[in-house]
Formats: sequence, C-alpha cells, structure tokens
Amino acid sequence: MEQRLSFVTLAVADLERTRRFYVDGLGWTPVVDVPGEVVMIQVGPHLVLSLWDERQFAAEVGPVQRGGVPPVTLAHNVADRADVDRVLDTARRAGADLVSDAVEREWGGYTGYFADPDGFRWEIAWNPGPIGQLVLP
Repeated sequence: MEQRLSFVTLAVADLERTRRFYVDGLGWTPVVDVPGEVVMIQVGPHLVLSLWDERQFAAEVGPVQRGGVPPVTLAHNVADRADVDRVLDTARRAGADLVSDAVEREWGGYTGYFADPDGFRWEIAWNPGPIGQLVLP
C-alpha cells in the first residue's frame, strides 16, 4: 500500500447545513454535489474531503455513534501567524463554534480550533518548523 491518503470522509447529520458552512460560509468549491447524499471538495492535489449524509454513510459503513467530541482533528496550516486569526474569524462568521482562540504553543507554533456544524474539530495552525513547511502549498 502506498503511503498516502485519498479521502477524508465525515458523516454529517444535516448535509444541507454542512454544505452551507463549507461552500457558502468558507467559500470552498465542490467537485461533486449530490443533494441529500454527498458533497466532495478537493482539498489537496490528491485529497478529497467527503461530507456524506449520515444515513447514506451508515448504510455502507455501519451505525454512527454521536456524543462527545469526535476523537480526531482536521488541520489547516497557514503560511503566517496572522492568517490563523483571519481563518478562525472567517469560520466563526460562517457559523463555526469557536473551540479555542489561537494561542502560542510550547512547540513554537500558533494555533486555535473551531468546530464545524457536526462538531468536527478543525485546527488552524501556523507552524514555523520543517513539518509545518512540508504541508503548505
């Protein structure tokens, strides 16, 4: 198996609400948009974020369990410190719940978190180290 990730799929409770958040609120462009089923957004050269209606997801993958914080984060790295605050503000205006304001981290970066309409946590990060530079376009 090649060392790569092709899709990140999130099971969402209300696909239209989630679509409004990502497409209308954040300004992302779908490459696939099937009402009531799935919205797919290319988020990297070979990476797609798939927002899949929870009922459709459960029919293929199995029951969805809700409650508490999902044990996963998604990260969006930016090129400079000021962009962290700008992106967090954009997400907040789009309807995201702010999980934490951006703060200086012990490892030398600056990050904050928001939750999308289904509670999935997004980290917005400025990482001045080599691994941070690795993930920037």
